Amino acid sequence: MPFRCEIVTQERVVFNNNVDYVSLPGTEGVMGVLPNHSAMLTALAFGEVMVRHQGKEEYFAVGGGFAEIQPDHITVLADSAEQAEEIDIDRALKARQQAEQMMKEGVPTDPVRYQQIQVALQKAQIRMDVARKRQHRRTMPYLSGD
Repeated sequence: MPFRCEIVTQERVVFNNNVDYVSLPGTEGVMGVLPNHSAMLTALAFGEVMVRHQGKEEYFAVGGGFAEIQPDHITVLADSAEQAEEIDIDRALKARQQAEQMMKEGVPTDPVRYQQIQVALQKAQIRMDVARKRQHRRTMPYLSGD
């Protein structure tokens, strides 16, 4: 029995469809959600959200946020979210390289700036990982349900 899944950011609705399963990057680890799950609110870490619907899996890179889980729906309120197909791997690689270079140049004495660099590095890495999964599925069609 499918349930509704909505992934939203402040800017847009990234995904809104009925699904059979959702995997979330919780702050305490990866969490799986099936229909009729107990109601809860959980914080999300930087990571990958995977939704399975109609026998296919879709991947999203999320940059933190919260998930509200109800028995018949789940709402992911993400600080940032991109579907795998939207991610430009070259741009994500450049962003990661820039963040790594900033770290090599020395740890900023400003803790806020240091945290910003860490977040940029995490976000770039998650985006690359999710985008590469999309590429891998295209080269191995039996994994994509096609």
